[in-house]
Amino acid sequence: MIVEAKTALCVSLSEVQAYARVETGEEEALLAGLLRTASEMCETFLNQALIVRSFEARVRGNEGWTLLPVQPVRSVASIRRLNEVEVLPAASYRCDVDYEGRGHVAGLQSGETFLVSGTVGMATEGNDVPEPIRQGILRLAATMFANRDGPVGDLPKAVTALWRPYRKAGLCR
Repeated sequence: MIVEAKTALCVSLSEVQAYARVETGEEEALLAGLLRTASEMCETFLNQALIVRSFEARVRGNEGWTLLPVQPVRSVASIRRLNEVEVLPAASYRCDVDYEGRGHVAGLQSGETFLVSGTVGMATEGNDVPEPIRQGILRLAATMFANRDGPVGDLPKAVTALWRPYRKAGLCR
């Protein structure tokens, strides 16, 4: 569970307005909401945070390594027991981030719940996100705008084709 899950936007509102051919500001609020929704849908589909941000995740300690429920992990800043203020000393646990950005912690007492804090994200700013991901968000937001009164269905095939190469398997969201 991610305690802070604000999805930072890697596509601007003006890009969506241009793509959807909306010239007036009358529907900006609607487009902004659809852009946020498309960005969150993208992160859910990819199982990855796009823009770097802080996270705080609840994990249960066990005998071995515990997988963090966010990707890609950039750093782990601190770990503390749930409902306690005191941070565990760094020497009392181990952290590892593999080449795919999966974060793991070990040395946490089995059966207890901990809050792990750190940073997660694929890119530091929107333009650093791979262009196929950005184009998929842009297309999805514009499609939702054009079909806002239509039936809700699966993601458009063009969008999934753009996103699929970046998708991480697993239960990390």
